[in-house]
Amino acid sequence: MPQRVTATPATLDLLERLRAQHGDLIVHISGGCCDGSSPMCLRATDLPASPHDVQLGALAGVPVVIDGDQNRRWLLPSFHLDVAPGAAGGFSLEALQDLRFTAASSDPQLSPIKRKAS
Repeated sequence: MPQRVTATPATLDLLERLRAQHGDLIVHISGGCCDGSSPMCLRATDLPASPHDVQLGALAGVPVVIDGDQNRRWLLPSFHLDVAPGAAGGFSLEALQDLRFTAASSDPQLSPIKRKAS
């Protein structure tokens, strides 16, 4: 399976620290609006991948998944994850450190997701 997710060194470092603190993790990328389109980093047991999820790859040993229907609708996207200051919405673990993960893609189909400059 080709890796369809990349990350900045800061993202990899944060994932490693979160994994050391919380155990096995998973990152979900969703197609919701507002904070719902932000990557969510959770304990793997809190929201395991469903049979309908597609794994985009792994970062620092953490699987990154997207809903299979969303994956097809967005035409098999690739993402680049980064970290930004400010608390994440929802229950993502990095919010405890006043940080949030962001996702970018160079794919023009992904209007709810910030596009990466080409």
